[in-house]
Amino acid sequence: MMRNYLAVDIGASSGRLILGNVRDGKIEIQEIHRFKNGFSKTDGHDRWDIDKLINEIFIGLEKVKKAGINECVLGIDTWAVDYVLIDKSGKKLADPISYRDTRTIGAIDKLTSTYPKQYIYEKTGIQFLEFNTLYQLYTEDKELLKLADKILLIPDYIGYVLTGKAVSEVTNSSTTQMLNLREKLFDTDLLNHVHVTEDKFAPLVESGTSLGGIKEEWYEKYDLPKCEVIAVASHDTASAVLGTPGFGDNWAFLSSGTWSLLGMELTVPNTSEVAYKENYTNEWGAYGTYRFLKNIMGLWIVQEIARNFDYTYSFAEMAEQAEKCEPFQQFIDVNDQRFNNPENMVKEIQNYCMETGQKVPETIGELTNCIYSNLALCYAIELEKLRRITDRSVQDLHIVGGGSNVHFLNQLTANLANIHVYAGPSEATAIGNLLVQMISKNEISNIKEARAMTRQSFEMTTYKPQDGNWQEVIADYKQFLHSIKKH
Repeated sequence: MMRNYLAVDIGASSGRLILGNVRDGKIEIQEIHRFKNGFSKTDGHDRWDIDKLINEIFIGLEKVKKAGINECVLGIDTWAVDYVLIDKSGKKLADPISYRDTRTIGAIDKLTSTYPKQYIYEKTGIQFLEFNTLYQLYTEDKELLKLADKILLIPDYIGYVLTGKAVSEVTNSSTTQMLNLREKLFDTDLLNHVHVTEDKFAPLVESGTSLGGIKEEWYEKYDLPKCEVIAVASHDTASAVLGTPGFGDNWAFLSSGTWSLLGMELTVPNTSEVAYKENYTNEWGAYGTYRFLKNIMGLWIVQEIARNFDYTYSFAEMAEQAEKCEPFQQFIDVNDQRFNNPENMVKEIQNYCMETGQKVPETIGELTNCIYSNLALCYAIELEKLRRITDRSVQDLHIVGGGSNVHFLNQLTANLANIHVYAGPSEATAIGNLLVQMISKNEISNIKEARAMTRQSFEMTTYKPQDGNWQEVIADYKQFLHSIKKH
């Protein structure tokens, strides 16, 4: 009998429930339910409505049951670093605060004023980002923290609500910047600096661990299929990399969505001096791997442009308009913190260009082109660094996620990086989620077989480098970045 698998895949802007099966040696997927996500200002902070997300999962599960599916395996992946504090009775103390909240501004400098950054990096291998859980806990309400019995990252909390079993899945836990690479445990020294004890975290578990069934109380409230919940690679990037159909050792990945995560899959972490200086991260992956990558701002900026235009244009229409404009009309540092969560992204981009004496983008096409052009430049430069830091050849770049559908951006990336780009699948995160479930149920043997099956099951689009003065453009961009750092 064909087994049914269900991926709950929730990103910063939307969530979905994806049904997956294996039929005739291929993976088939079907979207069952989709819903919006976002944070809003509540009690002085930007917070996620976690109860709404859980309710959307139940709505999706009821749709599964109505479709005639009475039994399934289920896995949950979400974004990283954010957490829920729960008391001894298992109730949440407050809605989780978003990583885009301003509370952690300056937290890295404060914490590392007495605790060397390089020491933290050697311990954890994780890049320094102000929204890492380490700095969120450093700025957390101390009275609220005292009341907390457990600190659960978002997918672990959702799994706990569904099953009653609390765990800390390793691929997501590693993003906290509090796991010790060598000891494979939460680092007590770092925890002391944020006034948290190790017992506030649930036990660490590997991807593929079963959490058991959904609690009976939910069956009394909703018409649900019988579900076994699996702790998959619960960080959405970890799932996306598992769902990337790379082959051999000389490929890099670019998980392109709200964030752009560019890197390579390694079997040994790289905490070298150059990796530290370039702020590369060693996030734990499934099956003994590490995601050695750089965090890049990504399509969040494009999403905010769309919002500022009151969603008059679809993302496909924005890409179409962008392609009609000449690229590289202005340079911006897409990773500048001013683009993290401004009140108005369009005005922020325009002000940036005015302040740096450049042509100001006005139309939807010019604005979108500006972001795509500068993202592609950033990708090309980071691929250069990736080769240098790892001392490995990178012959192919696999772009997965929503950004894999943006033809213009993919071609610019191939041109600037002088690399073959393979775009797709766009639902790599959900696919990676499903693959861990399938491996846990012995329907697929290992990740090598899983990626081979992914290549056979989903189409990819190939982009080859085109002729152009790409190296001159990159040189000009590097010069621009150097000049703004001097100021």
